[in-house]
Amino acid sequence: MKLLVVKNYKGLSAKAAEIIVNEIKKKPTSVIGFATGKTPKRTYKLLVKAYKKGKVDFSKIKAFSLDEYYPIKKSDKKSFYYYLHKNLFNKINIKKSNINLLDGEAKNSNEECKSYEEKVRRSDLIILGVGINGHIAFNEQGSLKNSKTRLVKLKHKACKPKALTIGISTILSAKKIILLASGKNKAEAVRCLAKCKPNKCCPATFLKNHKNLIVIADKKASSFL
Repeated sequence: MKLLVVKNYKGLSAKAAEIIVNEIKKKPTSVIGFATGKTPKRTYKLLVKAYKKGKVDFSKIKAFSLDEYYPIKKSDKKSFYYYLHKNLFNKINIKKSNINLLDGEAKNSNEECKSYEEKVRRSDLIILGVGINGHIAFNEQGSLKNSKTRLVKLKHKACKPKALTIGISTILSAKKIILLASGKNKAEAVRCLAKCKPNKCCPATFLKNHKNLIVIADKKASSFL
């Protein structure tokens, strides 16, 4: 595990964008998993900026999402399909045929998860945020290391009681993982990741032995270290 402590959220976003751009330059056909939520928003803005300046080409990459509420329509502003298109995909030159997102409208969730697992396993890069309780994607407390893409029940989401999520083993199969942590409310999760043995009470801890994990945390998120 490589821990990069930066001054603030801006620094975190800049470092993450820099790493992602370099990965795409090294391998233009990279298969990349993109997180949603507040933390990666500025990173995506910087990726769009880099694209517009001609510093990176997204035309050959393949993109996938880490999770999605279920059931939910793609047009719903709360869907991660909507989020990723609004914040990134609609602003860069990625091919629509290279975008593979979990389908919140799938009639059969089991078939969707099985098919998706085969598409995204052994990806080149996964960008993750981390929850206050250490959850990654929608792998909440109690999730196991060998979990795969599946339908889960959500404990603390008022939007939807269920979601589709890639599993912890799916994440661990990636060649490189970037985990982003910003703010004082993420400090305990970062401390646990750094100090605790892998455990299902803090799912992020299962990542610590990955051979190519980069944790980017700002000073507030790393304040308990």
